[in-house]
Amino acid sequence: MGRFQSESQQQPDYELLSDGQLMRRVRDDDFDAFEALVRRHHHSVYGVAYRMLGDATEAEDLTQQTFLRIFNAAGRYEPSARFTTWMFTIVRNLVFNELRRRGSREHVSIDSSEEGGDGIGQSRQIPDMASLSPDAVMLHAELESEVQAALETLPEQQRMAMVLLRYEELSYEEIARTLQTSLASVKSLVFRARETLRTRLKKYLNFTATNA
Repeated sequence: MGRFQSESQQQPDYELLSDGQLMRRVRDDDFDAFEALVRRHHHSVYGVAYRMLGDATEAEDLTQQTFLRIFNAAGRYEPSARFTTWMFTIVRNLVFNELRRRGSREHVSIDSSEEGGDGIGQSRQIPDMASLSPDAVMLHAELESEVQAALETLPEQQRMAMVLLRYEELSYEEIARTLQTSLASVKSLVFRARETLRTRLKKYLNFTATNA
C-alpha cells in the first residue's frame, strides 16, 4: 500500500469528504484518502467484529482484513448503495467465514413474523447518567454486559441483524442489503432475537420500566 501517494498539490480536508468521494480518491491511488476511511470506520468495523466473535485479537485481525479488501476493491467500487452497507457486507462475509471455520454452523429459520415493539434492539439511546441513581448507573453497566452475553447466544444471522440494528443503527432496509436477504426476513430475525433477549434480560427490563 505504501506506493500509493496523493499527487495533488493542494491536499483537501479529507474529514469533510463523503465516503464515496474518499473511495474515488483511493481508486486514483490516494493513500491519504484510504487512511481517512480507516480512521472514520475502524471503530464500527471492530465493534461489529468483536460483538460477533467475542475475541479482541480475532476482531482486530478481521478489521484489518476488511480494510484490505476495501482497498483492493477500490478500482471496482460503484456507489450503488451506501458505503457503510457495502463495508458491513464485507464484514459479514468475513465474520460468517470465521464462525464456520470454528465449526459454528447455525441455520436460522426465517419465517415471516410481526415486528416486536419491546424496545430490545431499537437504536440504543444513551441515558443521562447524571439523572440516575448510583444503583441505576451500576445496573446499566451490568445490563450492557448481560446484553453482550445474550447476543453471543443468538444464531449468527440473528446476532448480526441485532448488532447492526442496536449498535450501528442501520435501517431494516440496510440490514437486508447487508445480509443479502429480504426485508421480511430481517424483521423475522429481529423479532426472534428480541424474543430471546427479552426472556434473558427480563429482570433488567422490568427495573428500567419501573425506574423510567
